[in-house]
Amino acid sequence: MGTLRKGTGRIVAAVLVLALSGCERDGRVASPESAARLADSSDGADWAGYGRTDGQQHFSPLRDIATGTVDRLGLAWSLDLPPVNTVTEPIAVDGVIYLATGLSVVRAIDAASGRQLWEYDPEVGAVAGKHMRAGWGVRGLAWWNGKVFVGTQDGRLIAIAAASGKPVWTTRAFDQGTAAYVSGAPRVFGGRVLIGFGGTVGAVRGHVTAFDAESGRQLWRFWTVPGDPAKGFENKAMAMAAKTWNGEWWKFGGGATVWNSMAWDAETDTVYIGTGSPYPWNHRVRSQGKGDNLFAASIVALDGRSGDYRWHYQVNPGDTWDFDATMDMVLADLDIGGRTRKVLMQAPKNGFFYVLDRRTGELISAEPFARTTWASRIDRKTGRPVEVPGARFAAGAQARIAPSSIGAHNWMAMAFDPASGLVYIPAQDFEADYSQLPGPWTPPQDFTFGGAQVILGGPAQGTRKATGHLLAWSPVLQREVWRFAYPTFLNGGVLASAGGLVWQGSLDGILRAFEAATGKIVWQFDAQAPILSAPISFSAGGRQMLAVTTGSGTANAAYAPSMVGPDLSRFLRDPRTQPRRLLVFALDGKASLPPRSPMPPVPADPGYRPDAGLEQAGAMPYLVLCSSCHGEGAVALGNGPDLRWSALLADEGAFAAVVRDGAMTSTGMPAFPEIETPRREAIRHYLRARAASLRAKASPAYERRPAGFSGGL
Repeated sequence: MGTLRKGTGRIVAAVLVLALSGCERDGRVASPESAARLADSSDGADWAGYGRTDGQQHFSPLRDIATGTVDRLGLAWSLDLPPVNTVTEPIAVDGVIYLATGLSVVRAIDAASGRQLWEYDPEVGAVAGKHMRAGWGVRGLAWWNGKVFVGTQDGRLIAIAAASGKPVWTTRAFDQGTAAYVSGAPRVFGGRVLIGFGGTVGAVRGHVTAFDAESGRQLWRFWTVPGDPAKGFENKAMAMAAKTWNGEWWKFGGGATVWNSMAWDAETDTVYIGTGSPYPWNHRVRSQGKGDNLFAASIVALDGRSGDYRWHYQVNPGDTWDFDATMDMVLADLDIGGRTRKVLMQAPKNGFFYVLDRRTGELISAEPFARTTWASRIDRKTGRPVEVPGARFAAGAQARIAPSSIGAHNWMAMAFDPASGLVYIPAQDFEADYSQLPGPWTPPQDFTFGGAQVILGGPAQGTRKATGHLLAWSPVLQREVWRFAYPTFLNGGVLASAGGLVWQGSLDGILRAFEAATGKIVWQFDAQAPILSAPISFSAGGRQMLAVTTGSGTANAAYAPSMVGPDLSRFLRDPRTQPRRLLVFALDGKASLPPRSPMPPVPADPGYRPDAGLEQAGAMPYLVLCSSCHGEGAVALGNGPDLRWSALLADEGAFAAVVRDGAMTSTGMPAFPEIETPRREAIRHYLRARAASLRAKASPAYERRPAGFSGGL
């Protein structure tokens, strides 16, 4: 299933390498040209994968745009995108940019002219059903040997011919019916396409799967947590992991999904995966408060050929705070203690920066890069955190924890500059209250974030003003070198370049270039919309170019007021009118953006009558079912439109047609037929009240959510 829309214009001939390689029996493709483009030592002409290369450094070796020339950098062209998720990091190969927006709609664009060459729509809205309740699209693509790879919300992995935009093959990342969704970028490591998925929307058991890039044939699958012992274990690693679980954990799935980061060491053919939090969050519920619960919240090394376990390092044994280890894993060679160490580096949610020996998994060092109130340090001998008493919020108690479940660093990409030796982290500081809700719990059946994390131990936001900053960090000295503070929380991914520059966009809509060594701002551009994706740099037509997508997305909407504070006026843009674009820059670029369009007026609702009881009755179901797309307090900064501006609120029938009957599934709005009329009407009244407040020019500021609720990223 899918729709191809062909554009006009010449497709670069060099993309046509589809028939140049053959497959070996283990799935590795004999395509040295493709492998060379993804190697950390590549020349930087292409940005062929998420993070550019196998080592995921988010570093460009191109140096035409440098500290001495950046003042000449200007907009070469821009391309308007639909009003949907636009946080994808593009890829660029042979002068063609590929990006996905919304529900995994993929476009190919000539980098020199900005002319769209083709568009492929996998028609996710027609088939995804409940899977659309968990998110609105993907954050990245992959490329190998003339094909572009994309995952979909409903769990498909699709190979698309880069030259024509036609699908080559389709397979599944997870079984249908699984409470899961694909949001991360696939990776291609030596001709093998690896893909994981996201969870925390129901009982789910995590895994990562490798497919042959040419045929789509499954090569191997590694489960990240053990299943039901009565059914036997898939391998020795699962039998070993089962010894670290207690009770009947398999009834909850276990979680540990591989929803974001992966890396590959070609020399040893080792694949590294980062796993998410266990499911459910609360250690006492899923595992009787006992055991480390492998391989949740872990970095796991696998044999690239077979998928067999090699080693692991668990950043949070027995995690109970949603401290994923799915943030970027960067591979590099560092001079530590007078000798070169081949390392893996990660700044996960928990606030500690880890440097591991990537051959053995040995902990080299770990120090806090953020405020960490849950643990005092990482024990160098054992590799385990030294937890602060009370951090595990005993039943009936409450613990205030920093970082929160959003993390000291989330999925926004960090970068490593081999020249400066520094890592650049899009970091943040926020704390949250954790507590265990009373009563028994079973996994929800409705594929909602709220149902998954209300459990027991979801954080109540708003305990402290959230702040964000770009942090330059020395992985050798394990200390901060410089930081730049933002007025906003959760800002964009980072690019480092050989021209001595570091690039980051922010929620306030500014793309900045910093001097890599000092943090001095040397260039900036008003993009008119939030920037959450990481910029990329590549060559086209003999020129170095810089590209970035603008517009908010993913589940950031659930934290909108927490992200920007009470003064929303500078940042609030209804997602329907928020500019969403692909911006491409080059030296001596002369293009410009059109003036900002004004915010439209809030539609009139003459039939609205205040009803405090009905409004309160609609607040919780709105938060649980709607806020991850439409925003906390109905203040939208993410994927879904800001419903305070919706004309549908005034019409019960029109509202029911969308919410109950799925009239807008093709555009990404899932149907909720199970919501009975009184509850649906309470939600509608809550939204009407929020719109009335806005019409009255009352502050649309943060409304504290009920205790125990959390959305998810």
